[in-house]
Amino acid sequence: MELKVREIFHTLQGEGARAGESSIFIRLSKCNLNCWFCDTDWSFGVNRTLESILEEISKFPCKWIVWTGGEPTIQLTEEVVTFFKTHGYKQAIETNGTNPVPNGIDYISCSPKDEVSLMDLQQNFPNGVNEWRYVLNVGQEGRIPLIETIPPAQHYFISPMFSGEKKKRMELNPRILKYCINFVLRNPGWKLSVQQHKWWGIL
Repeated sequence: MELKVREIFHTLQGEGARAGESSIFIRLSKCNLNCWFCDTDWSFGVNRTLESILEEISKFPCKWIVWTGGEPTIQLTEEVVTFFKTHGYKQAIETNGTNPVPNGIDYISCSPKDEVSLMDLQQNFPNGVNEWRYVLNVGQEGRIPLIETIPPAQHYFISPMFSGEKKKRMELNPRILKYCINFVLRNPGWKLSVQQHKWWGIL
């Protein structure tokens, strides 16, 4: 069994409820969307066996895997999740919400894109997720749904968008940040999440 892998790295989770936690990111190639702000070239990668991935991540003093992409649900299967679970790893996934996630995932972080409807979310996550993370740019202020219209979660995050351009990946529009702050103040069911790793200067 093989996965097409873009990169593997050990760092701190930089956003959401697990921010600051040591994590092994396995970034898979391929995506079913083409978001202009994406800061990852997911179009290529290297075919890796599960055994070779396990050998590489075993050198890190960490037992949390974060499956990310691209869109990891294109490649990730229950068999893959089970393989790493039997070797003692907890597993999180960062998904755009277009597909259900495999059974066995310990933490689901979903960042729905504009192409994903509320019906899609209800069908793909009937039992809810651990966190919703809605990313906003200027002009998208109206895209945050009512909490009662989406499947349940432990955390509901709104996140201001950083630029996806490499030369500007540290730029955060103060207007959208202010909007997000004020939104949370008006809607206390939501929380603010910022991509802190970009300020920390790590991947």
